[in-house]
Amino acid sequence: MTGLKLLLLFALTALAEITGCYLPWLWLKQQGSVYLLVPAALSLLLFVWLLTLHPAAAGRVYAAYGGVYVVVALLWLWVVDGVRPGLWDVLGATLALAGMAIIMLAPRQ
Repeated sequence: MTGLKLLLLFALTALAEITGCYLPWLWLKQQGSVYLLVPAALSLLLFVWLLTLHPAAAGRVYAAYGGVYVVVALLWLWVVDGVRPGLWDVLGATLALAGMAIIMLAPRQ
């Protein structure tokens, strides 16, 4: 799997997980409709299925996934919550992505 496809798969996986966790949060913290739990459950099912599409061993995928999750969570912060990430957020996300790239793209025997 090419690096760009892998990154896109990680991003979709993170988006599915964040959506699946955000909707119940809306229900519990913002008095949202209980019906938000249906798309939340579907989103979490999509998240789990997307994890199975990653080509590496599960532990390596979970470790590398964390880096992309950080970036997608900060984009969510900006787009959904309306809070623009600061310099330290961007620096941390860059370091997380660098770690993800090392884990996923390193040559293996």
